[in-house]
Amino acid sequence: MPIIKNFTLPSSAKKLALSGDSKLFIAFISSPDPITKQPWCPDVRAALPYINEAFAGDDTPELAIIEIGKKPEWANPRNVYRTTWGTKNIPALVRYEKVNGDVTETGRLVEGEILSQQRLRAFIF
Repeated sequence: MPIIKNFTLPSSAKKLALSGDSKLFIAFISSPDPITKQPWCPDVRAALPYINEAFAGDDTPELAIIEIGKKPEWANPRNVYRTTWGTKNIPALVRYEKVNGDVTETGRLVEGEILSQQRLRAFIF
């Protein structure tokens, strides 16, 4: 499945469009630094190659990449990704599925947990 970089996040997880037994993964990452053009967070820079590799195959589920903002935006406790999406750490890789008809978060890996290829693979499949 493709990695979607221009995904429009709805107002809540309950409004994610999932059908049947499909899964959607969302990677919450830091926005690029304007000078280096790389994510400003070193943990995100370390995890991105693992995420990209894990979702590169034709048999992988869909992944949406969401940038949470620059450092000052992320530091704001009212940041929408902190309040609405429950993201307290970046990077965060979150799995959403339908459970009893409602879209629900069914798993989350954060920061260094993503760097374990075995754990990441088990989380995705």
